[in-house]
Amino acid sequence: MFKLIGVVAGYLLSGFWGALIGYFVGSFFDRMRSYGSGGMNPLQNAVRQAVFLETVFISMGKLAKADGHVSQDEIDHVEQFMLKLGMTAEHRLRAIALFKQGADPAFDIAPIYARFMTVCGHTRNLKDMLLVYLIVMALADGHVHPAEEALLTDIAARLGYDQATFRHMMNMVLNQGHFGDGQTASATVLDDAYKALGVSKDSTDAEIKRAYRKLISQYHPDKLMGQGLPQDMIAVATEQAKEIQVAYDMVKKSRNM
Repeated sequence: MFKLIGVVAGYLLSGFWGALIGYFVGSFFDRMRSYGSGGMNPLQNAVRQAVFLETVFISMGKLAKADGHVSQDEIDHVEQFMLKLGMTAEHRLRAIALFKQGADPAFDIAPIYARFMTVCGHTRNLKDMLLVYLIVMALADGHVHPAEEALLTDIAARLGYDQATFRHMMNMVLNQGHFGDGQTASATVLDDAYKALGVSKDSTDAEIKRAYRKLISQYHPDKLMGQGLPQDMIAVATEQAKEIQVAYDMVKKSRNM
């Protein structure tokens, strides 16, 4: 009920972004009515969520066009992303407009990231998740083009990551997307499992366990929602968490931990 009221009131006051903020504020009050107060500031959270989504779709457009051509695989990836978000027709149109805006070679992302850092920059998990989503987007057509990697490096720097930290994160994400249940732990797959956790075969059992716990904490739904990640985007984080769990189970089994 509050969600609908928030969307209508927000749209009348401020158009699309007002409706989007109203949606998140209403969602908060709906959840609070069902589960009790969680102590979050709903307006602050809603603003973070709106800025996060704007940054995501503009950056996806920029990434898709980085190699000079927006592929069908990249378009399909964005379509699936919007589907997971459960966007209304109007919100989909706005998201597509943001994607096209970012895909314009003349569009400057600097102000977008300045705004993101002002609103979301103090929340490490939101910065991590934004970068994870974009790395996954770069992989949509099966490989990361050098121009896409250069753009990701630039974005990571705008988010405050040094190159070594970004390379470490990218290496983990690149190796978190292909584990399946029941997959045989061949030497190559096991190497990938170590990389997915950000560790190596030389790491101790304690170091591997710490790395695993840190990654699982990074993708924890309650923590992400508390920092402003839209609820509908939690599914993507959950998928990454499952990959990390499979990788950890594989490494643990191979070491008899």
